[in-house]
Amino acid sequence: MSLTSILSAEDIENAVKDCQAPDSFCHKKFFGLCGLSSKTPQEVQNVFQILDEDNSGYLQESELKFFLQRFVPGARTLTETETKSFISAADDDSDGRIGAEGNLTDDVPVPCVSGD
Repeated sequence: MSLTSILSAEDIENAVKDCQAPDSFCHKKFFGLCGLSSKTPQEVQNVFQILDEDNSGYLQESELKFFLQRFVPGARTLTETETKSFISAADDDSDGRIGAEGNLTDDVPVPCVSGD
């Protein structure tokens, strides 16, 4: 299974282009632009499994740093600030990682780094 079997390649490209500048990544905006926010829980789970490179059931900081590259090879890496903000927003149990059952796409009250 690939990301483009779940999300539109054009939507993915537009989402990645929107956050090309360092410290401009906003997970909420990205998920909206790529179409992930409107997917079913099963489709979100399928995307999570694709992003979980080590199949641990969690997205760790090391995986999130390369988050954009999982969508578009050659995309930039997330900055440390963006990565930590992303984890903080979706880490339900404060263990420093995002679990498969976590709030990957839920609307959470943590603001995005870019202020969106």
